[in-house]
Amino acid sequence: TSEGTLVSSAIRDISERKRIEAHINELNVELAEQIEERTGQLAQLTAAHKELESFSYSVSHDLRTPLRALDGFSHALLEDYQDRLDDEGREYIQRIRLASQRMSRLIDDMLELAQLTRSELDYRPVNLSQIGENILSECHERDPERSAEFQIQDGMIAKGDSRLLRIALTNLLGNAWKFTGKQPLARIEFGENRQDEETIYFVRDNGVGFDMTYANKLFRAFERLHSPTEFDGMGIGLATCQRIIQRHGGRIWAESQLHVGSTFYFTLPRTTI
Repeated sequence: TSEGTLVSSAIRDISERKRIEAHINELNVELAEQIEERTGQLAQLTAAHKELESFSYSVSHDLRTPLRALDGFSHALLEDYQDRLDDEGREYIQRIRLASQRMSRLIDDMLELAQLTRSELDYRPVNLSQIGENILSECHERDPERSAEFQIQDGMIAKGDSRLLRIALTNLLGNAWKFTGKQPLARIEFGENRQDEETIYFVRDNGVGFDMTYANKLFRAFERLHSPTEFDGMGIGLATCQRIIQRHGGRIWAESQLHVGSTFYFTLPRTTI
């Protein structure tokens, strides 16, 4: 009886091992199929990426040539035939020039936004406080007649790509400067709040603000919450900021109130510097 029990137990063990082996084989086959599928998807994605890159540069070249012609011939027309044109005719030609120049800037912005996803990040310590001071000083030098108060927290050091982070801050602080343009005294603050896993940076201003109902449009390329006649711009700056911050593993969002001001927040992971 004991021998029969041992035999039955051995048979069960063998059956269980075979069942486990069969299950492992099934998992291996499934894993191999998934790897093959992912490899194919990666190859397709790489090909699509190269095709998009080629298309971007092709569009850049093919569109810039006629735009330069439009701008150049319009300028020549204004210079050489202005005596034969009335005020309305000169205004029409000037509108053509402005539209072609705006389209050229749009192409530049599209290409820059596309390049942000391709360039490799060069991580190193970045003095955000110093960058912020430089950006706001440059803003004030361009508009020295404006009254402004700047408050920039000292010692804000992050680890990231210095060139890209400067682009992000140029857009955020530049927006703060732009949208406080109608204030008798512009107030712009740039600071940080440190947490365990990340640092939350903020850019606060007392500008015109915006309706939070449309906050979901903020970071879309070429979306604008203010009329171009009120404030200039192409509607690409915040999309660029989001792309840069996300590439660094962070997040970006905003809070605002009309005619009171706005605060833009972004995070960067806490890393040992």
